Amino acid sequence: MQIFPRELNLLPLVLGVASTLASIAVIGVVWYYFSPANLQVGYEPHQPIPYSHRLHVGQLGLDCRYCHSQIERSHEAMIPPTQTCMGCHDIVRKDSPALAPLRASWATNDPVPWVRVHKLPGHVYFDHSAHLAAGVGCVTCHGRIDRMDVVHVDQPISMEWCLDCHRNPAPNLRPPSEITNMTWQPDKTWVATADSVNPPTNCSGCHR
Repeated sequence: MQIFPRELNLLPLVLGVASTLASIAVIGVVWYYFSPANLQVGYEPHQPIPYSHRLHVGQLGLDCRYCHSQIERSHEAMIPPTQTCMGCHDIVRKDSPALAPLRASWATNDPVPWVRVHKLPGHVYFDHSAHLAAGVGCVTCHGRIDRMDVVHVDQPISMEWCLDCHRNPAPNLRPPSEITNMTWQPDKTWVATADSVNPPTNCSGCHR
């Protein structure tokens, strides 16, 4: 005597398909809603002051190191202090309503609450100074900052993306004198080879 109906033979298949679809849905939800926004290409947070890199870098020609003064000596680029901004804006557009938060910061000695755009997870170690010393230009990771009115994440900055560069760094190398030059292109006199640097590809290189 048959106890269970024949239709139950399809139950393992149905459960398998349902569990697969459910797993995909869970992964999608976690990826979309729980992944840090600053690791997504296109992330462009609103800033307390409308600072335009297109104006300051692209048109006025400010070097990245004027504001991010420690990038060649520190592992972190650092957000420029109010004093750096006031070096110009104590004279230039000093009464602009858009710069009211800057003037308030200068008067109270409280930092401007800038929203950090590029922020790696705590388990990742990244040294700006080491990359710049090796000849990796700012544009490689941050894109054409000189064309951005509002800074956004230009590259995925994922482990795979970083490892691709570590395994073949030559295309991203340039003379150290050109690290902040957004328009630099290699010519016949510049031949970058992977032998010039030897970035780590083991886990401890970036996870310490």
